[in-house]
Amino acid sequence: MDGVLAFILAGLALAGSPGPATLSLAATGAAFGTRPGLGYLCGLVIGMVLVMAIIATGMAGLILAIPGAAPIVTVGAAIYFLYLAWRIATAPPIGADAVTAADHAQRPPSLPGGILLSLVNPKGYVAMAALFSGFVLIRDRLGLDAVLKTVVLTLIIIAVNLAWLNAGAALTRFFHDPASSRVLNIAFALLLVASVAVTALL
Repeated sequence: MDGVLAFILAGLALAGSPGPATLSLAATGAAFGTRPGLGYLCGLVIGMVLVMAIIATGMAGLILAIPGAAPIVTVGAAIYFLYLAWRIATAPPIGADAVTAADHAQRPPSLPGGILLSLVNPKGYVAMAALFSGFVLIRDRLGLDAVLKTVVLTLIIIAVNLAWLNAGAALTRFFHDPASSRVLNIAFALLLVASVAVTALL
């Protein structure tokens, strides 16, 4: 049980710390609200389960061993993160009285977008690799150990992601003025870009 508790605490620290996924969730909550962001949240969770499977099976090492794969993955991830930041920065303020036709076209990040972000998020791979390699929950049963870690981490990620999404949505209540809401969206978009840059340097 001590090992499980340590694993849970480490999972909370790594999954809950600010990063591209958590900040994009908070930004989605601030820009679009909690309910419209739930699809994106589900996508992030599904994507992280796929990342855990990639880490547990050793596929990450095989993929990055392909010549030229690492730069392509890095550039593709950077382009998607910038696109997501732009979507958040240009989202119409929640509750704005005047909504243009262009604003109607704006949609919150989607479930497929959440899956994609998790799959290209460097922090996710680093965190999952540390958790899967640094802890043993069931000795001499590698498969069962990996399944238990996946279940526990999935529950942690769901709880943490809900907290970040709701935190972002709660901030919006303090910014009833459309101009202030726009500043908040842009600030979250810049934080997202900064978190990606910091993660890439690690």
